[in-house]
Amino acid sequence: MTEPAFRAEDLTQFATALFERAGLDRDKAQTMAELLVEADLMGHTTHGLALAGGYLDELDSGSMTKDGAPEVIADTGVAATWDGRRLPGVWLTAQAVDLAAARAQVHGLAAVAIRRAHHIACLAAFLPRATEKGLVVQIASSDPSAASVAPFGGTRAVFTPDPIAFGFPTDGDPVLIDISASITTNGMSNRLLAEGRTFEHPWLLTADGTPTHDPAVFRTDPPGTILPTGGLDHGHKGYGMALMIEALTQGLPGFGRADPPEGWGASVWVQVIDPARFAGHAAFVRQMAWTVAACRASPPRPGLGAVRLPGENAMVKRRAALADGLRLYPGVMRGLAGWADKLGVTVPAAIG
Repeated sequence: MTEPAFRAEDLTQFATALFERAGLDRDKAQTMAELLVEADLMGHTTHGLALAGGYLDELDSGSMTKDGAPEVIADTGVAATWDGRRLPGVWLTAQAVDLAAARAQVHGLAAVAIRRAHHIACLAAFLPRATEKGLVVQIASSDPSAASVAPFGGTRAVFTPDPIAFGFPTDGDPVLIDISASITTNGMSNRLLAEGRTFEHPWLLTADGTPTHDPAVFRTDPPGTILPTGGLDHGHKGYGMALMIEALTQGLPGFGRADPPEGWGASVWVQVIDPARFAGHAAFVRQMAWTVAACRASPPRPGLGAVRLPGENAMVKRRAALADGLRLYPGVMRGLAGWADKLGVTVPAAIG
């Protein structure tokens, strides 16, 4: 059965009201709602409003801090380090991107490292906050309290999927890259496990190191793991990415796997670069527009329509959903309707 469509602005208002009733101030609630809906608009359905119920659980239990601001551990103007105090990671990351963007326009580049944030949802959703200003942005995240990805050649988890995103402006839509050091994500593994489905490819390992399609390996003792990007053949590449990302997200802010776990959360790295402070914005766009055009002009492999750029499909989906309504992943609205009843929030009306 096709899910009903909703106006994106109605979903944003709905989620904002849920988070406010759960105890967040207006700014935090609205920022979280906007970025979760933005993830759904882009088609990242495991990291959009599907996360809202889990966030509400964390607010209800006290595992997500409701009030206040991050503690500033260090700040040199170009580089800042925050203790997130387990505040909403989506809000913290948005604040970090905005601060780094403003400072990059003064210094050329700026970075913010955040320790002890809560989960930060979809990395791609933050990128336009910088690319729309003509800036280059990089965001990376890891969760030092969890592990589901083994190092290449190993069978016991050390890392989380460790996503990293990178965005830059062109003469058209920005390029929005959102990848991870693992071949798939925890969110997709959990979704398939809950639905009794398996992956199309053997992207997981059993505890003894046998490749498998079945996410049920996470329920064994000891549990199985997700393969690093590159899989059995070239997983050293994803392994290297994971080490790099954990150095940025845990080493630089000084909190990570060497410390006692604190629950579902994130360590975050944000860096913003202003091309105007290097060879110039026009020079940057000229070079990257050429590369983008060359990628699109590359003859596609048989059976494929055309070569796409990272983020291109997300922007197409976003424009279509804004025009015709956003259809959430099956079951998401039903779950949020339960929270709406509990918190006294009106569920938005569908438009089709």
